[in-house]
Amino acid sequence: MFSDIGALELVTLVVLAVLVFGPDKLPKVIQDVSRFIRKVRDFSDSAKEDIRSELGPDFKDFEFEDLNPKTFLRKQMEQNEDLRELKELRGSFDLKKEMNDVADAVHGREPQPSAVNGSPSAVGSSGAVTSANGTPDLLKKQDKPDTGERPPYDSDAT
Repeated sequence: MFSDIGALELVTLVVLAVLVFGPDKLPKVIQDVSRFIRKVRDFSDSAKEDIRSELGPDFKDFEFEDLNPKTFLRKQMEQNEDLRELKELRGSFDLKKEMNDVADAVHGREPQPSAVNGSPSAVGSSGAVTSANGTPDLLKKQDKPDTGERPPYDSDAT
């Protein structure tokens, strides 16, 4: 209930309560507040049990926390078989390979194996690491250009 109250805030509340109610009345106020909280909890628990008994045996495992939209959606997504298949499909899909295949098809080149799958990579004249099909390999570290040489222009980065 008070999980987000820090030590300094708690001390401030205690000092404020002592100042407002005084040291004589403070124990009585604490008892009254705790009794009120206990009654509210009992009322809430009895209301939940009444609702469960009215709903019948089909809803014996019903939790009121499930009425929170975030909790409801999370449970539904975990139980849905179609979403599991979609996650498996997404895991097996290699976007970089597909983009290279599309680029090769657009430029009229034959698709070649990507550098990620073990084909050799080479360092181009500009110092950029390229794969066998001439495209830059973004997973490999590039060499630094010479001191007087400008880095290669990357139209995708601008």
